[in-house]
Amino acid sequence: MGINGTMMQYFEWELPADQTLWKNLKEDAAKLKSAGITAVWLPPAYKGANGATDVGYGVYDLYDLGEFNQKGTIPTKYGTKDEYIAAIKALHSKGIQVYADVVLNHKLGADEIEKVTAEEFNANSRGQMISEQKTIGAWTKFTFPGRKGKYSKFTWNWNHFDGIDWDQDRATNSIFRFEGKEWDKDVDVERGNYDYLMGADIDFQNEEVRQELISWGKWYTETAALDGYRLDAVKHINKYFYKDWMCAMKEAAGKDLFAVGEYWHWDVNVLMDYINATENEVQLFDVPLHFNFHNCSKANGNYDLRTLLDGTLSKVNPTKAVTFVDNHDSQPGQSLESWVDDWFKPMAYAVILLRQEGYPCVFYGDYKGIPSSKIKSKKKDIDKLLKIRKQKAYGVQHDYFDDPNCIGWTREGDEEHPNSGLAVVISDGTGGTKRMYIGKQFAGSHFSDAMGNAKYNIKIDDEGCGEFYVNRGAVAVWVKKESK
Repeated sequence: MGINGTMMQYFEWELPADQTLWKNLKEDAAKLKSAGITAVWLPPAYKGANGATDVGYGVYDLYDLGEFNQKGTIPTKYGTKDEYIAAIKALHSKGIQVYADVVLNHKLGADEIEKVTAEEFNANSRGQMISEQKTIGAWTKFTFPGRKGKYSKFTWNWNHFDGIDWDQDRATNSIFRFEGKEWDKDVDVERGNYDYLMGADIDFQNEEVRQELISWGKWYTETAALDGYRLDAVKHINKYFYKDWMCAMKEAAGKDLFAVGEYWHWDVNVLMDYINATENEVQLFDVPLHFNFHNCSKANGNYDLRTLLDGTLSKVNPTKAVTFVDNHDSQPGQSLESWVDDWFKPMAYAVILLRQEGYPCVFYGDYKGIPSSKIKSKKKDIDKLLKIRKQKAYGVQHDYFDDPNCIGWTREGDEEHPNSGLAVVISDGTGGTKRMYIGKQFAGSHFSDAMGNAKYNIKIDDEGCGEFYVNRGAVAVWVKKESK
């Protein structure tokens, strides 16, 4: 009997740099399975420029999974290669899939400086050149002396990059494009052209680069027995690269592989353009839905809940939407901070976990808490919702998005999952009762609120409808009361 798929992002930005995450994950595998998690997205597992403190997005050596003494450490922030592989095996033994974070847009922490002719560009208008050509000192030579050519003899030089943001000769921070290079065309149009993000910007037009990244992807997928990928910063990378890369990964693996891209944009039309350009090889995180959650949580009850799903990928293309409430970028103190306030978290998780649209992703920072920001764990509520998702969230869905302060939906359940079916009511203001149809098969049955907010039971009438209640600023999830 199949259960609903649920992903967990198993890290947050401010985790202590104590090299224990992989060991903790191995110990957690059975608990995750029991909770209803079917896949885990892991942080970048390779050596970053900041060594043992690097979260992983400042990529130095893609082939160093905590195996070589580079950047002052053998383990990464999360542990050693052996611990990483052991954690993956533990997850697989419980039937949990593993998605690796793939960061290919840029590299940092080069081993040597090269003299490169470059032009300086306006950081806020990337089509505007603001200097004549000049020779700069660019950190662009990556030789990986600690690895000594194991797994790949490929070394990187300035020809493999489009540009950089630091001139060592003048100690100047600006955006420099190398002579003979062009910014990639098929990228986000923010700032005129958003090819450049940080560090040494990889040139995806370079055939040597493309072949090396495909070779690395095949090696990584086989080495770690990966089931899929979370693709970082795809708005900064030529749209067609990941279409080709994913086809090569699937062909080499001889199986289907999952991929979700991080395209941080509020406009669902921009997300749809990317999905179409990659010919459906890549799903995307539903960033517009996250922003709706954020805005609602800040509106003090003045948000029109009828519009909660408007303009979202879940509504426009639900099979390509990976839904989430918060993540490592939106958490407090980060560059894309847009934290969903605590009071609204249970409601937001009810939306992503109990509806039929999208593939939900639970955030480690919500599940375990974020001590550095004094954010407490929501595990109790999330576990309740995960259990309901696993057991009850099946069947035909009926929506009741008909009141600005109180919305709901029902799922009729199906034969494959005994006693499945549910009714959800959400209020961001005054509580109340909403009459909703849940199915004539439930006529005469008693339902109770699995969240424990409403203290009484209700009875489904002969028409298959119930008067489902919710408290003020809360969520109620009504499920069939089991006969004792």
